[in-house]
Amino acid sequence: MRDYLDHITSYVCDTSFDDLPPEVITRAKEVLADTMAVIAAGSQEDEVKSLIKKKVYPGGPCESTLPGAGIRTEMIKAGLINGTAGTFLELDEGNQFARGHASIHVVPAALAVAEKNRLSGKELLTALVLGYEVCARIGIACKIRMSMHPHGTWGTVGAAVAVAKLMGYKEPAMKEIINVSSSLGLATSRRTMLEGGTVRNVYAGVSAYMGIFAHDLVQSGFTGEADGLKTIFGSVISDSFNPEIMTEALGRRFEITRNYFKLHACCRYNHGSLDALEKIIAGRREGVIRPDEIDSIEVKTYSLAAQLCDKNPGNTLAAKFSIPFAISTYIVHGEAGIESFKAKAVNDPTTRALAQKVTVSEDPDLTAMMPDRRPSRVRIKLVNGEMIEAETFMNKGDFEDPYGADDLEKKYFRLVDPIWGQETAEKVFSHFMTAEELEDINQVTTLLAPLE
Repeated sequence: MRDYLDHITSYVCDTSFDDLPPEVITRAKEVLADTMAVIAAGSQEDEVKSLIKKKVYPGGPCESTLPGAGIRTEMIKAGLINGTAGTFLELDEGNQFARGHASIHVVPAALAVAEKNRLSGKELLTALVLGYEVCARIGIACKIRMSMHPHGTWGTVGAAVAVAKLMGYKEPAMKEIINVSSSLGLATSRRTMLEGGTVRNVYAGVSAYMGIFAHDLVQSGFTGEADGLKTIFGSVISDSFNPEIMTEALGRRFEITRNYFKLHACCRYNHGSLDALEKIIAGRREGVIRPDEIDSIEVKTYSLAAQLCDKNPGNTLAAKFSIPFAISTYIVHGEAGIESFKAKAVNDPTTRALAQKVTVSEDPDLTAMMPDRRPSRVRIKLVNGEMIEAETFMNKGDFEDPYGADDLEKKYFRLVDPIWGQETAEKVFSHFMTAEELEDINQVTTLLAPLE
C-alpha cells in the first residue's frame, strides 16, 4: 500500500485541468471571483492602505496585482498584502469540514505566481483546486487545538502546493515543498480574534507569503523532514492526524465543491444565530423588530459559537466575533453587511445598549451536531411579555444549503462596483467566469493594474 504522502504527491503532479469535472471548474471560478472581490473590498481598510504604502515602493517590480489598490508589486508582497486584505471583512469563503478558510490562503499566492509567469487561466484554476484540496484535507484530517486560530496553519501548505503546481514540480520536489511548507505555519491564537487583535488578519497573508517563499527554499536546496504533515498536524498543533482522510475518495470528492460562501460580514459562527433572527423578523407582520420592543434575547448554540459572547467589543474585528453585537447590529441596521460592522456602527449607542440584553450559551445537544451542522436557537422576549423564537441547523451558504449563482454575483458587484466601477467590474467578472479561455491571466488583471 502506497504511503499517503506519496499518493497525494503523485495525484497533484498528475492531475491536469482536463481531469477536473465541470462542476469543480465552475466552483473554482466562483471561488476565484468571490475571493478577488473580498480582497479588493478589504484593501479599502485603513490598515491595509497603510501597509501598502509601507511595503510597495515607486519604481519597484510590477509582477503581480493588488486588485484593491490598482497597482502592482513583487509577487511575494502581493501574496502577503492580498491575503491580509481578503481577511479583513470576514467575507471570504470557507470549508465547514476543514473548519477554516482555504481560498484566502491559496488564491493570493497562486494568482501572484501566475501573473509573474504569464500563466493561463486553466493553469491557475487547476492550481487553485489542488492547493485547496490538499490544505482542506489537512484541516479535516487533524483537529487543531482549540486555543489556535486555523488561519496561517494548514493554509500555508495549500499555498505552497498551488505555487508548485504552477511551477511544474515533479513528484520529488512536490513532496519536498509539502514537507518544507508544513513547518512554515504560524503559532496562531484564537484569543487574538476574540479580543479584536487585528494582527489576526495577517495570518492568511503570511501563509500566502510563505507558500511562495517555500518555492524559493526548495529551489535553493532546503529540505524538510520525511513527513512534515504527520509531525506538525499530528503532534505539534494537533494531537491527532488521520492519514487515511488525505486520500479518501481522492479525485472523486473535491473539497472546493463542499465549501461555503458568506454574505454576513462577520465570523461564520455568528451566521446560524443571524439566520434564526432573520426567520423571526420575516415572520412578523411589520417585517422588523424595534430595539425598544425587546426585553431580552437568549441564544443557544454550539460550543465554538458560544465563545463569541462579548457584549462590549472594542473594535470592528471584535464586533465581528461577537454574537451579541451581530444580533444587535442586524436589528438596528436591518442587515449584517460591511457597514453594520464599521467603527460608526460599533460605537452606536443603541446597538451597544441592545447588545447588553443578549445572552449566549452552549447547548451540548447542538454541539454534538458538529461539523455537519451549525445549529443555533434564538429566543426573544418582548417588553409586552410575548416570546418569539426560531432555530436553524445549518448556515445559509453551507454545503447543504448553498447560495445560488445570482447571490454570489450580487455580492461580487456590491463589493467591487464602488472600487473598480461598473464597466470594469463587469469585464473582470466575465473573464473570471470564462477563466479557462485566458491564455495569460494578465488579460484580466491588467484591467485592474496595468503591466509596466
